[in-house]
Amino acid sequence: MRARIYRPAKTAMSSGMAKTRDWVLEFAPNDARRIDPLMGWTSSDDTQSQVRLRFPTREAAEEYAAAKGIDAQVLEPKKRGFVVRPAGYGENFASNRRGSTWTH
Repeated sequence: MRARIYRPAKTAMSSGMAKTRDWVLEFAPNDARRIDPLMGWTSSDDTQSQVRLRFPTREAAEEYAAAKGIDAQVLEPKKRGFVVRPAGYGENFASNRRGSTWTH
């Protein structure tokens, strides 16, 4: 069995960092998905591709993979810089803001 251990990235639909702190062990698919001729859905006989295990640390995920005999590849996460404006959201409504003044 081939698997990968990684830390998921932040979703594009959210500004929060939920579900990005845990490490995930995910199995690689053994065969290609195929289209069901009747309904048009994609399906596979590979049940391991549905399994996603979460671990609090990278070491815990690696220990689990070693104990179960899983050939796992560890992918290091890329560091992300935080975007923090000095005044934040309130800056939009400040009475002493530079630039154009409010017209309403």
